[in-house]
Amino acid sequence: MIPFLLTAIFALAVYLVLTAGTGNIGLWSASELIAGLALSLVTAGITRNFFCRSGSYRMANPARFLLIPLYFIGPFLLEVTKANLDVAYRVITGKVRPGIIRVSSDLKTDLGIFMLANSITLTPGTITVDIDEATHDLYVHNINLSPGEEEKEVIRDSELFSLVNLPAWIRRITE
Repeated sequence: MIPFLLTAIFALAVYLVLTAGTGNIGLWSASELIAGLALSLVTAGITRNFFCRSGSYRMANPARFLLIPLYFIGPFLLEVTKANLDVAYRVITGKVRPGIIRVSSDLKTDLGIFMLANSITLTPGTITVDIDEATHDLYVHNINLSPGEEEKEVIRDSELFSLVNLPAWIRRITE
């Protein structure tokens, strides 16, 4: 019951922030408050085990939510900028060696794997193709493989990102 309530409260808070300033009862209208409550209860019913997994309420700590914007503004933006420049270089020069690599993430939580897979997919030149649920390894299609990289069985997550260690940031947020 606690994961359900925590998830419902979080979903309602996000909804209220996104719809602030559109009503006549404080910042919201009565219909928006009812819709927000209904949507947050449905969201909590579907995702309660994803947000607060098996008795662990670490993600309910508000301090962790302050790290998420820092992650997107800092290391993630830096990696995306570097990847954009690399993809532009590869398009202009035609130096492309595409391939699929297996990346070991060492992340333990589903939310951490989810954030890493989406971060990889949002980075130009890479896309997460599959996730091995038993080992939490990700299969990533990369626009350019370094020589010898296709021969490696597993690549560590720290080898995938050259400027910053995105999995270490995600680990701080989710684990």
